[in-house]
Amino acid sequence: MALFRRLATLATAAEAARRYAKSNPDKAGKYLDQAAAFVDKQTKGKYRTQIDGVAKKAKGVAGLPTGPGATGNGHDAPTQVNPPADGPTTQGYRPPQPGPREHGA
Repeated sequence: MALFRRLATLATAAEAARRYAKSNPDKAGKYLDQAAAFVDKQTKGKYRTQIDGVAKKAKGVAGLPTGPGATGNGHDAPTQVNPPADGPTTQGYRPPQPGPREHGA
């Protein structure tokens, strides 16, 4: 029963957010762009493509314009994230490894 109550509360909050976005598209778009920029900064640009995609989908669901500069502060334009002082990030990068070699060719 608690799960149902949580889902009902979440649905109510989502509907209120949709109504706000419909009546204030410029403000809602601006806040969405700010949230996307904040998350992008916190992740140091690692998930920029995914963040931009989610922001674009959220704008589409809310009925907000999704084009670059649509709200005057569009996050659709890439943001500059400064690399760490010790050089480019190489976390998670592994150079390609050669595959198995066939003998007798």
